[in-house]
Amino acid sequence: MPLPLAPAAPPDFDFIIGDWEVRHRRLRSRLTGCTEWEEFDGLSSTVKTLGGFGNLEDNLLRSPDGEFRAIAVRSYCRTTQTWSIWWLDGRNPTALDVPVTGKFNGDTGLFFADDVLDGQAIRVRFTWTGGARPRWEQAFSNDGGVCWETNWTMTFGPVKA
Repeated sequence: MPLPLAPAAPPDFDFIIGDWEVRHRRLRSRLTGCTEWEEFDGLSSTVKTLGGFGNLEDNLLRSPDGEFRAIAVRSYCRTTQTWSIWWLDGRNPTALDVPVTGKFNGDTGLFFADDVLDGQAIRVRFTWTGGARPRWEQAFSNDGGVCWETNWTMTFGPVKA
């Protein structure tokens, strides 16, 4: 039974609510100059939480390295009018990734975080684009955001019957 939604809940992520087939495209290595991509399929299902001020995305990824599960947890802060997004990989279920924080401008959302990759400080950027075929993109920068390397994309499509 879904709980009632708050009337003032933000609609920013409404485009991703529901069940999706996902096409993943991921660089084999990050920030190493690698240009070799791997592609694989997956499934995703997103529901609203926190009265509409959050959502939970459950993912099944069928990567070349083996199938695994992950979730994205998103919450909206009314004070700052920003979203925070956490990623939890089922292969390491005791550690949430550093959250990215940001907001939407029209149907595009930009979210940023400072993190560490292989001992090196990096900047992380998520780009969400809404519409009939939502798209997510992850990019890393090791120069403070001057240059970005896109290293993972997800394109969402309706589940085929």
